[in-house]
Amino acid sequence: MNPITSLAIYLTLFSGTLITLLSSHWLLAWVGLEMNMLAMIPILMSKTNPRSTEAASKYFLVQATASMMLMMSAIMNFMKTGQWLLTNPLAPIPSLMITMALSMKMGLAPFHLWVPEVTQGTTLMSGLILLTWQKIAPISIMTQVIQSINFPLLTAMAILSILMGGWGGLNQTQLRKILAYSSIAHMGWMMAIIPFNPALTMLNLIIYIILTINMFLLFHLNKNTTTLMLSNTWNKFPLLISITLIILMSLGGLPPLTGFTPKWMIIKELVSNDNIIVPLTMAMMALLNLYFYMRLIYSTSLTLFPSSNNNKMKWQFENTKMTPLIPAIMIMSTLSLPLTPMMSILN
Repeated sequence: MNPITSLAIYLTLFSGTLITLLSSHWLLAWVGLEMNMLAMIPILMSKTNPRSTEAASKYFLVQATASMMLMMSAIMNFMKTGQWLLTNPLAPIPSLMITMALSMKMGLAPFHLWVPEVTQGTTLMSGLILLTWQKIAPISIMTQVIQSINFPLLTAMAILSILMGGWGGLNQTQLRKILAYSSIAHMGWMMAIIPFNPALTMLNLIIYIILTINMFLLFHLNKNTTTLMLSNTWNKFPLLISITLIILMSLGGLPPLTGFTPKWMIIKELVSNDNIIVPLTMAMMALLNLYFYMRLIYSTSLTLFPSSNNNKMKWQFENTKMTPLIPAIMIMSTLSLPLTPMMSILN
């Protein structure tokens, strides 16, 4: 891609998210989401092939539908209340439509089917932007309108997202699809706690983004896209693969790793609000995610490599990719659990 074109696209992507984050007017928030969506399409098609074109088309259709519903609900709310501010109470029907539109934007179940397909059809770096940066703007809108959102509906969608995120990834061998289903499950955890404590949602989002960036950078470094390719890398970079598998366990929420922090705090907050059944159900369904992470770890590191490497000289080409961020993000992804008491002030 031309550097000037690339700069314009990424600047538009950044500006769209920033406009949505800083706006308190429905029209400006919608404009920011539209800028974000239109800038994302050429990023998804950075490597032109039929698969990336299909992924970009699916993304455009879903996001355009969500944007249309969001704008229509904002206009209906203006007709009923005479207000354009995000923080004002919403009428019942616009509230339902906004919930559906933002769920489609975030990939929340039952509007989640586009997420693994679009992620699988594009490159690793484009998938990274799709699963991290693109979640910020809709979640920021959700935090501002949460007082008007139907709480039982949002809780049901959150539990369904955790279930679908774990169930959908069980038989997957494509790493991008596994991370996409992981994203769906994490969105469910964020939406379950947002009515009680939006700050915990933002903490969960930050930790999820750090973990996902780490996984995508490691996969990009070794050009891994399938479980088999990941297992073949064990013969060349055993230490790096070991770290990758530790980060996978952190993504699954195993203590004493960083990924345990948001799950711990979310369950604690829900229980302190006399809500027992929901966190129990969420914790049980999180075992599905942990199962396919452990299956990936088993197939990668605990099975024999197909052919032993008896060469005395390392014949593989040296990797020339720059990796300045990986060491710092690895530490943040695995060793941040002792900071949990400092984060507990969010409660």
